[in-house]
Amino acid sequence: MKTIAAQPFDFSFDPARLALIVIDMQRDFIEPGGFGATLGNDVRLLSAIVPTVGRLLEAFRGADLPIIHTRECHKPDLSDCPPAKRLRGKPSMRIGDPGTMGRILIAGEPGADIVPELAAKPGEIVLDKPGKGAFYATPLGDILAERGITHLVLAGVTTEVCVQTTMREANDRGFECLLAEDATESYFPEFKKAALDMIRAQGAIVGWTATVDQIAEALR
Repeated sequence: MKTIAAQPFDFSFDPARLALIVIDMQRDFIEPGGFGATLGNDVRLLSAIVPTVGRLLEAFRGADLPIIHTRECHKPDLSDCPPAKRLRGKPSMRIGDPGTMGRILIAGEPGADIVPELAAKPGEIVLDKPGKGAFYATPLGDILAERGITHLVLAGVTTEVCVQTTMREANDRGFECLLAEDATESYFPEFKKAALDMIRAQGAIVGWTATVDQIAEALR
């Protein structure tokens, strides 16, 4: 067993049962001109964590541990995108509309892909998901079961939406989860803070948090 110095207390894990999930580090959310920017968000907040997520990936690669990348995207015919998701609010563009990087959040389009700096390496899993949580309508549960994974480190965007949703899904399924707090971000800094507080409240009710340096130190 190994231990990460974490909040609200140390996170213990068996390296043979640990995996990293990097959530939705996609061009449409992170780059100027993408979907996130068309919603009026400052994407610089998200792009700032790209180097930190890169360091976390390298720590897991160096330890030869499983890595899973997720992408939130939909089929070209939008059959897996319910109207309740696509039609909400009054954005200037919607999922499936033509954007500066192809159709917004459509599988196979440039904007739906992971930013080049964080692209998956051979052997790493890239999982497309139609919802906010990475377990919904995906084979993630089976993938983790096949590998005997019981503990997860998570990173990515946004903290309070897809990342926290995935952590809660994992928690309900019995996984022990730790969020890399400087490798996740929100368009709304106060939302990130609130999500971190909620995750680790009441004795890690959803999970733990730690910095990338603390995680990397434990993996060395």
